[in-house]
Amino acid sequence: MELRQLEYFVAVAEERNFTRAAERVHISQSGVSAQIRQLERELGAELFDRSARSVTLTVAGKAAFDHARAALAAAGALGQAVGEVAGLIRGRLTVGMIVGCTVTPLFDALAAFHRAHPGVEISLLEDNSDRLVEDVRSGALDLALAGLAEAPDGLETLTVISERLVAAVPADHPLAGRDGVTLGDLGSHPIVCMPYGTGLRTVFDRACAARGVQPVIALQAGAADAVAGLAARGLGVAVLSESMAAAHRDRLTALTIEDAGAPALLALVWRGGQGPAVREFVRHARRSFAVTAG
Repeated sequence: MELRQLEYFVAVAEERNFTRAAERVHISQSGVSAQIRQLERELGAELFDRSARSVTLTVAGKAAFDHARAALAAAGALGQAVGEVAGLIRGRLTVGMIVGCTVTPLFDALAAFHRAHPGVEISLLEDNSDRLVEDVRSGALDLALAGLAEAPDGLETLTVISERLVAAVPADHPLAGRDGVTLGDLGSHPIVCMPYGTGLRTVFDRACAARGVQPVIALQAGAADAVAGLAARGLGVAVLSESMAAAHRDRLTALTIEDAGAPALLALVWRGGQGPAVREFVRHARRSFAVTAG
């Protein structure tokens, strides 16, 4: 039994797909399949049910999964411990970010970290905020930049942006002449907003539920630019954060939603007690975001 076999096994289990797992570990799908088969022969049991479209763990696979992850974590900790003594950081850093992310300080932090620690392989994955947070919890991601309605329990958090929600409309919209609006005002207009699983949508839905408002969600898009573009064409009132709307002030007027309640957060999240690579990246991130804020 080899560590690479355990790595491939964990990758397939987490991705639930041999093709995506192969892309993740940077070898061919046939190579992953062959190594998994070899591992199954050595263990004397099938680890995956391959009969469905989505690959799932068998009973034996479920029993093996936590042990495989623990073995990989132990091997990584061994390398990190030696590296720290030698003044080197090696291994892999897996970073998640929201779909359509344009937060340049995150990219600056990645670049600075890479220059300082070229021995660390960096992986960057996009997903919606809810799944990013869950992947950080499970260990599938080391850290992630996610949109939040509140700081998640049990995770370390570096808040990057805390902003109120706004309604953004084109100049010819009936709401355009107002200084602000309420959630009730928005109830009679179609809404364009982010989909479920995003922090901004969670904040909006909670605020509406708290005030008994049932908004008409006409269109959903995962990127702020798309939401703004749809609203600019008269397809609905865009619900965005202040900075998102400000990026489109040439074609949309932003109106404060006066009773929106809690702000929407954009934050870096990670598990406590992580190794030196995560600690170093957080240090670079604090510096990059502080420079931007200043």
